[in-house]
Amino acid sequence: MTGQSPLSADIPGADGPGPGLVLASASPRRRDLLAQIGLVPRHVIAADIDECPGPAELPRPYALRLARDKAAAVAAGLAEPALVLGADTVVAVGRRILPKACDRDTARRCLALLSGRRHTVLTAIALRPTAAWTDGRAAERLVESTVTFSRLTARQIDALLDAGDWDGKAGGYAIQGHAAAFIRFLSGSHSNVVGLPLFEVAQMLRGQKGDWIR
Repeated sequence: MTGQSPLSADIPGADGPGPGLVLASASPRRRDLLAQIGLVPRHVIAADIDECPGPAELPRPYALRLARDKAAAVAAGLAEPALVLGADTVVAVGRRILPKACDRDTARRCLALLSGRRHTVLTAIALRPTAAWTDGRAAERLVESTVTFSRLTARQIDALLDAGDWDGKAGGYAIQGHAAAFIRFLSGSHSNVVGLPLFEVAQMLRGQKGDWIR
């Protein structure tokens, strides 16, 4: 499916002249991360796209495809001048893409696989201007971080599952949640692992016409 989901929100405090920033994601953690650097989207619109990996699709092209598709789907549905930010975070062990944990069993399998191992967290970000904003330009970037869990006992995995912050998370954990107690190594952007690499987002916005971010 393509297009936009019914989930759409106007954000208080986001009104202003000129084109607005639109977040093509329903993730509250991405909205919180943007707020951390002073960015308030004018709208939050969840893109309704097919997020299933293609046959033999590798993690990097998969993340980039989803970020592009999310931004493009939302931009195509807006008549107003705007800049749409799409993002997708993928947890990968080698060439294997881990799922977003939608149930306890999936989260358990992910944590068991990640226990004592190094894995990669990739977030692709894509900017797409709407047709009504001709001064905007498309841009995209892929950011990678390396994360290593300590070796998890069965009891520790159960405790992480009981905490519940794995729900809907790629790889079955949230680094900003209880899993932080078991992360023994992180190389790269911490905000990338949370779900949105803030330095790269800011740099991409500085490359756009207008005063998006200082």
